[in-house]
Amino acid sequence: MHDMAASVAGFAGVTYSAFSGWADRPTDFAPMPEGELTCDIAVVGGGYAGMATALRLAEHGADVVLLESGFCGWGGSSRNAGYLSNALAGDPQLLDTLYGRRLPGLVRYADEAARFTEKLIGRLAIDCDYEPTGNVIAAVSPGQLRRTERNAGILQRAGADVEFVEGRDFGLPDTFLGGVFERAGGLLNPGRFALGLRDALLASDVRTYERTAVRAVEPHASGVVVSVAGARVHAERVVLATNAYSRDLAIAPRRMVTPVWTSLVETEPIAPERLAATGWTRRSGIITPHTILENYRPTPHGTVMFGTRRLRTTRGPLGAREPDDAVVADLLRGFHERFPSLGDVAPRRAWGGWIAMTSSLLPIAGEAAKNVFYAIGCNGHGLAQSPYLGTLLADRLAGGRTHEDLAAVWRTRPRFAPSVLSTPTLHAAWTVDRVSDRLHRGRTWSSPQRRRSR
Repeated sequence: MHDMAASVAGFAGVTYSAFSGWADRPTDFAPMPEGELTCDIAVVGGGYAGMATALRLAEHGADVVLLESGFCGWGGSSRNAGYLSNALAGDPQLLDTLYGRRLPGLVRYADEAARFTEKLIGRLAIDCDYEPTGNVIAAVSPGQLRRTERNAGILQRAGADVEFVEGRDFGLPDTFLGGVFERAGGLLNPGRFALGLRDALLASDVRTYERTAVRAVEPHASGVVVSVAGARVHAERVVLATNAYSRDLAIAPRRMVTPVWTSLVETEPIAPERLAATGWTRRSGIITPHTILENYRPTPHGTVMFGTRRLRTTRGPLGAREPDDAVVADLLRGFHERFPSLGDVAPRRAWGGWIAMTSSLLPIAGEAAKNVFYAIGCNGHGLAQSPYLGTLLADRLAGGRTHEDLAAVWRTRPRFAPSVLSTPTLHAAWTVDRVSDRLHRGRTWSSPQRRRSR
């Protein structure tokens, strides 16, 4: 599980990668297009959403061209933490306040997305180490615990398949007091899942072109012209499945997404009895309800993966990059705080990637211009939502009815509010989280919930 382009950086011998720690880059790149091409539908972007959209359209008999600037699965699809979650991004209490009437439909969409992607893994026989463990939004302070209990009630009333659980009784590590258990979904290797989708795509009737950056998407009276280096694609319709990279295209709606950089670290192998001694006896993934979440998960080869805590954004190019030393150090500090008995466990690998955040924190789909459609199912939950959203959009474009789950996230007008995400606000959120941790450190062990669970 390494990348040939990785380098050993200065932080404690950690191997830093500008790609992913989950899988190696493929070497069998699809060709680049030449001349004038025609098709029914052109898909721009070869991540989860783009590949799922193209595969579904081909199943409907459409003539499809897919254009990817790197290789399919290159971006966030192969770099994320591997949580197949049936949750929405954002705090449930805030979502209930902002979108109360819509919340049941959004909850249904998120739940169906996880179940769809789980079935897709089986249908395509993708070997990606999938474990249907569910995941837990787990509190590390009494205040967080009270909030997660309220959130569990909000989600249950909206129809979510969740329950509130107490920490030790549920098999969480000792420093996690309890939280919201999301029953659907689980953990997998996202790199192998992305490359498994790519294998299915390359074996299909979709004309796939890699290392092909799209320069312009221009609607005309007779359709849409997609311009790339050395070629033009004439399509009746186009799907933008560009997620964090959407702002690189002039036709993408303004302010549709904010690209955010997230980082991940993997430890050296840890003896199973040492993990069990922390109280972590259930293999569910753990996410904290901080303003900027932390996540911790076991891997099939005895390591622990953890990430986020700090997010970065930029106004500049979104090229490949390695995590910053300061971010890796902060992530490691968080790991040792949550797992104090593993203070001697060293990090071995670090990488990251750009994800798309919408101003509403909700998935979105719609029509950017005549015959140019978009689908963004990320906000940190793209592993489950992007394949489902792309499939629903493909069904609509193939002449089917608009599924109720697509209708739940459809935007009738491509207008978006300004994003509140910026480098200063993200740093402020990190500061609030760290101050909160310091205030509650030492109180966790005396909480009544912890005494009852022991």
